[in-house]
Amino acid sequence: MRWNQQDINGEQTDALPGLAKLNNLVRTVRTPEFAGMTFYEVLAKSALNKVPGRVPSAVPNTTRTPIASAAFGWTINPMRGCQHACAYCFARPTHGYLDLDAGKDFDTQIIVKVNVAEVLARELAKPSWARQPVAMGTNTDPYQRAEGRYQLMPGIIAVLAESRTPFSILTKGTLLRRDIPLLVEASRETNVELAMSIAIYDDDLQQSVEPGTPTAKARLATVTAVREAGMNCSVFLMPILPFLTDTTEHLDNALQQIKASGASSVLYSSMYLKPGTKEWFMLWLEREHPELVTKYLEFYSGGPYAPVAYRKWLADRIKPLMRKHRLERGREDPITGGPLTPSLLSSSPSSPSLSLSLSSPSPSSPSSLLALARASPETAGRSFSDEELLARESFDNRAATAPQPMLF
Repeated sequence: MRWNQQDINGEQTDALPGLAKLNNLVRTVRTPEFAGMTFYEVLAKSALNKVPGRVPSAVPNTTRTPIASAAFGWTINPMRGCQHACAYCFARPTHGYLDLDAGKDFDTQIIVKVNVAEVLARELAKPSWARQPVAMGTNTDPYQRAEGRYQLMPGIIAVLAESRTPFSILTKGTLLRRDIPLLVEASRETNVELAMSIAIYDDDLQQSVEPGTPTAKARLATVTAVREAGMNCSVFLMPILPFLTDTTEHLDNALQQIKASGASSVLYSSMYLKPGTKEWFMLWLEREHPELVTKYLEFYSGGPYAPVAYRKWLADRIKPLMRKHRLERGREDPITGGPLTPSLLSSSPSSPSLSLSLSSPSPSSPSSLLALARASPETAGRSFSDEELLARESFDNRAATAPQPMLF
């Protein structure tokens, strides 16, 4: 790999404390092409990550059974950390395992598993491997900008296809277009599911909260390119940010553009704000929207999920818009990846009955949302373990044994 004017330090003693513990650092790379970024190239001992609590089943290749029909219990993360720098990213706390912080370090200190494809090939060649579904895009984006240099994904795709292992990819990266021919070929050997995450359709807001991501327009064009190649591609309209992107105008505009892109389905979800991410997001909010800080602190005072009542309110707002644009709703729960269930859509002792409609006060009105938050404490909903939530990933977690899914 040749990076112009690169500064390489291959000494293990120069590693950050957490990285030194790994005992597999090959070299440290800094380059003007990625100003302010540091890449730690490591030799991975394993490529497949077992998701705790999952009991995945093999997907019969001959039937082309959708991956969502089987619980997926494996992920691949070619890198750790993410240049997309989304302020709300739920995976930020994972950097703490390496003694790196969940804020700036997560955005700028990237661990690259340079041998991931080779290790994966060995793992998939084992007689015990049962071609269980594998998800990518769970704790890091496989098509962040550095992938253009390291080119890890072509090897991963080839190995998965050769072993006929079904897989899914969730990304915000338009670099996916580079690998469309490979993905088309892979889809002839096994089940391949693709999804593009596009949460924000206001350009200024998108560049503020997701400063390292391609524009929504560029991502939608990638969806179109995938569809034109004959493959399905879902769009993840998530997270929906309370008070910021949950207006009828924003949602209607988003769904109109998604429909025009040719997306095969849409999944949506309100923002999940867990410790380690919440602190970083609140710093962004204080800087960019200080008038919303108090509202968010109260709104998320009961836990990392938006209140159940708000999620029900959001569903009542967005579902008519999806019907208007004739968009199919995706079949997986965005948190667990398991089958969607209607549990939160009906009244129950733990889920208050609400009579909210699109004519209800706009969530941009503080009184309406805070009233909902107080009326429906977060304890009304089921929670998930950190491991399950970090496994999230949209496509990213399919579990027959998953806890009751959160829908909105």
